[in-house]
Amino acid sequence: MPGTDRAPVRVRLMHDDETEVVVDLVLAAYAGDFELADGYRADITAVAERAARHEVWVAVDAVDGTLLGTVSTPRAGGTMSPVARGGELDFRFLGVAHAARRRGIGEILVEHVVALARQRGLGRVVLNTGPDMVAAHRLYERLGFVRLHEREYRFERADGSGFLMMGYGRDVTDEDRGDGASEPTAPGAALSAASCAR
Repeated sequence: MPGTDRAPVRVRLMHDDETEVVVDLVLAAYAGDFELADGYRADITAVAERAARHEVWVAVDAVDGTLLGTVSTPRAGGTMSPVARGGELDFRFLGVAHAARRRGIGEILVEHVVALARQRGLGRVVLNTGPDMVAAHRLYERLGFVRLHEREYRFERADGSGFLMMGYGRDVTDEDRGDGASEPTAPGAALSAASCAR
């Protein structure tokens, strides 16, 4: 398998003492791609609050424990954004540390979300994304996500400017519904021990 010479990666729930590291990681990941409005910056950095209500996952180097990336999902039965409908799992705040880019970390985290949807018996994974996040769009499309034009809307900024909030979705197919990892039973338990970094 390509990348087997690199350290394996594990995805698990964030530990409380990792909150500030995750704040710095996701803020740097987003700020590097586009200018952040104050309100959105506050949403991105509200990691502790997000973990209290939802699930904040981290991808870590299984050898030395370095945090490589993060993504957030709702707890079972919940949603994080208006894009999600019944029978769907949405995710937000996917970010990869700059030093870990080009290792397949984003793909590992997205596939982790698909595995989580499968374990919850959900039929689709969905998300919103801004038009400036071109690298993320390429990742989603490569992993089988398609545009959900009917769920897109114009996001209005406080200064009167705005942009199209894009929607993407990927069905959880019968093939996806094969054997998978189980739901975590305690905070910090791993949903999946992962794939090798690419």
